[in-house]
Amino acid sequence: MTSITDPNMSDRFTNAMEEIHNKQLKVNGEIIDTTVELCQSHRQFVKSALDTCLKKCKDDEMLFETIQTFKRDLQQKSASLKEKQHSISEVISEIQQKEMQKDKIIQKIEILKEEQSKRKELIRSQNKANKDRLRNLQKARLVFQDHLGMEIRTIQGKTQLVKGEKLQFVFRHINPADQDSAYIVTMGIKEDGSYQIVSSDPSLECLPVLEKLLQETNNLPAFLANVRKEFISQARC
Repeated sequence: MTSITDPNMSDRFTNAMEEIHNKQLKVNGEIIDTTVELCQSHRQFVKSALDTCLKKCKDDEMLFETIQTFKRDLQQKSASLKEKQHSISEVISEIQQKEMQKDKIIQKIEILKEEQSKRKELIRSQNKANKDRLRNLQKARLVFQDHLGMEIRTIQGKTQLVKGEKLQFVFRHINPADQDSAYIVTMGIKEDGSYQIVSSDPSLECLPVLEKLLQETNNLPAFLANVRKEFISQARC
């Protein structure tokens, strides 16, 4: 063991301490360098992470704005679709109403055709009946006008009840005291083709009975003969 009184002992101790100090400084330097490197690396990592987060935030904001835009577009398209559906429903309803109106019009046309056909048939029937009545009138004219002095006149009815063309049968040679004295019965034809007795001058109480008999038999000469008999009977009373 070296004695502390050795003069070289102090130098060796000093050198050892310097060596230890230098080693310590070296270690501390390495630690500081490592710390600095770690700090720089940490700063770079934090900066990179921050940049990444900022970019992510911007991307998220853009995505959110895109989603909001899509939502607004979807709402607008949904509203437009509802309007179009409503318009389509109205058009369909209008078409259905027009189809119903069309069907009603077709039904009315068919009814009108049937009524027109019935009216034509009625007119043909009335024309035939009027021709028959005209022949009866001609026969009556030959019998009464030529042989019994009867005159047939055509007049126009002025009241609503007797409106239209009427016939007046004027009988003469009724009253022996006045052969030229006129006895008149006025008649017409209804829409259904039946005879209508309007009046008689002078008035005959049995005229409604004679009219009913005429409508039942459609025998005009017999009706005129019965009217003439009633006028003669009345004139001799």
